[in-house]
Amino acid sequence: METVNTTVWTREPGAIEKRDVWTAMKRGFRSRCPRCGEGKLFRAFLKVDDHCSVCGLDFTPHRADDLPAYLVILIVGHIVVPTALLIETNYAPAVWLQLSIYLSFTLIASLALLQPVKGAVVGLQWALRMHGFDENSPGEISPG
Repeated sequence: METVNTTVWTREPGAIEKRDVWTAMKRGFRSRCPRCGEGKLFRAFLKVDDHCSVCGLDFTPHRADDLPAYLVILIVGHIVVPTALLIETNYAPAVWLQLSIYLSFTLIASLALLQPVKGAVVGLQWALRMHGFDENSPGEISPG
């Protein structure tokens, strides 16, 4: 069980916030803010909120684009295709039965995974300081 972090989210000038990739992805997968783990990440099914209601983290820089859909296709495909091949070679059920089961499972699994995977991608982007999630502007970063 994860402990609740009651840290006030203010930064000293020049201080770098530590960001754990796995924790941020886990929080995003649960549709929670990758920084505090308490605020909601989504305002609708796939619409990321503008900011966290608890810590105020700005979510607008995220650029998940098509990566979550690609990852869901990859995950669901790696489950459905081997299962379909195994069942077809060992049992050879009727085609209508196979199509009804595989298509239903594919649709339900894809819809069930899409939001959590998108949340994990946003958490990954935040943890790696990608796409504007780094508060330091290019002028503030010291060389070397």
